[in-house]
Amino acid sequence: MASEPAVRARLQRAGQEHLLRFCAELAPGQRAALLAELGALEPEALREHCRRAAAACAHPPGPPPDLAARLRPLPPECVGSASRCDPETRLLWEEEGFRQIALNKVAVLLLAGGQGTRLGVTYPKGMYQVGLPSQKSLYQLQAERIQRVEQLAGERHGTRCTIPWYIMTSEFTLGPTATFFQEHDFFHRDPNNVIMFEQRMLPAVSFDGRAILEQKDKVAMAPDGNGGLYCALSDHQILEDMERRGVEFVHVYCVDNILVRLADPVFIGFCVLRGADCGAKVVEKAYPEEPVGVVCQVDGVPQVVEYSEVSPETAQLRGPDGHLLYSLGNICNHFFTRGFLQMVSSEFEPLLKPHVAVKKVPYVDEEGNPVKPIKPNGIKMEKFVFDVFPFAKSFVAFEVSREEEFSPLKNAASDARDNPAVTRRALLMQHYRWALQAGAHFLDACGARLPELPRSLFRASEGKDVRFPSSHLPDGTEPPAICEISPLVSYAGEGLEMYLQGREFRSPFILDENQARALQA
Repeated sequence: MASEPAVRARLQRAGQEHLLRFCAELAPGQRAALLAELGALEPEALREHCRRAAAACAHPPGPPPDLAARLRPLPPECVGSASRCDPETRLLWEEEGFRQIALNKVAVLLLAGGQGTRLGVTYPKGMYQVGLPSQKSLYQLQAERIQRVEQLAGERHGTRCTIPWYIMTSEFTLGPTATFFQEHDFFHRDPNNVIMFEQRMLPAVSFDGRAILEQKDKVAMAPDGNGGLYCALSDHQILEDMERRGVEFVHVYCVDNILVRLADPVFIGFCVLRGADCGAKVVEKAYPEEPVGVVCQVDGVPQVVEYSEVSPETAQLRGPDGHLLYSLGNICNHFFTRGFLQMVSSEFEPLLKPHVAVKKVPYVDEEGNPVKPIKPNGIKMEKFVFDVFPFAKSFVAFEVSREEEFSPLKNAASDARDNPAVTRRALLMQHYRWALQAGAHFLDACGARLPELPRSLFRASEGKDVRFPSSHLPDGTEPPAICEISPLVSYAGEGLEMYLQGREFRSPFILDENQARALQA
């Protein structure tokens, strides 16, 4: 362990000696912990981090004045669609994806370093239950989807296959996540195929460029954003592990999307057959001002432009078909080749520019009293996973249905958007659509069949002529019948006819593995 004089000298070089101002008051254990934390910070990197944070925060927010002239939609040849392609092409993509999965060439990588602060909980988001009849957490839903897609690929190709599950955590989420997985027997997955690793942490910085003390013996630290992935891959030799396993393609996704299709064979197959080294799933923006980043080109290279950087005039622009010109909404759902990740981690990561997040950061005042600020007082610097798009040699975007694939859990119940009730309804409405498509009928409490929904609440199902209820029900409205389908029974609505066709069910109805076996008997 570094001595106090050595740490003090390093902090002087960084211009951050104030972090030791309470050192003499600390008990030996506290002092040792603080010195260990500070000793791990490189002086030059700390000085530059604090300088860049203060300088970036001083820049006025809003779009760069010349951005509109540099902005272009992605060329049509770089964009695919799950719903606007012909069925034969979709099947071709899907079969290629299943083939790569069966060859053990596909891994999934979960970004799970953030805390559930906005959600109003003190534990990782993946542990959250949104109130499904089964009481499954986000982690369990994801684990079961991996198991089901492995099963589907294995059945098609007559083999047993494995999709390794890499989980990037942070100092805040690693311990609770590891314990949660152990308590749930890794959701019946082989622990050797669940690889957790930790992203770096960076000090929060005051507006005048000083690292913030959260407690007398602890610096206020925050994860370095989901773009910290690329350093973490190197720090923990994750790419070397992928190479040993024969992994060539990696599906990266964010923890909070309850509808995420892990290792989606259609998306994987589309990217592989297009020869892409980098790809992004997108959804069509619901309205011009929707607060979601836009996948487009800037100066001729692919990029995600944050909604706050797009002027209202640009956001409103429409193409000849009447659709928004900049309509491809980023949903943090990406495809990378292992080769591309290796190139980014070894060559391009230092070129990624941090983004500024102004936050309320708890701190101790000059007398050592803890303070919880009522307004933002600090800067957290983050990198984003999509910041690497400009380095791709062959970038593609793949548009999917929002109703089928995107409903993020971000906010507490008090917020009107992206809260637990909204995400729960999105999943249950999806399962209700799947059940109707498979020929199921639902009964009310008196045993009468439930009537159809108004036609205005229906949408065309992907790749089919039949029409099914949309998830765009009036706010607060539950599906006509509560139907939950286990991912272990169906990954994306496939294979349900053998259990449901022509049968009647009362709400709530859970189709799990046991119920499926009973219905098949």
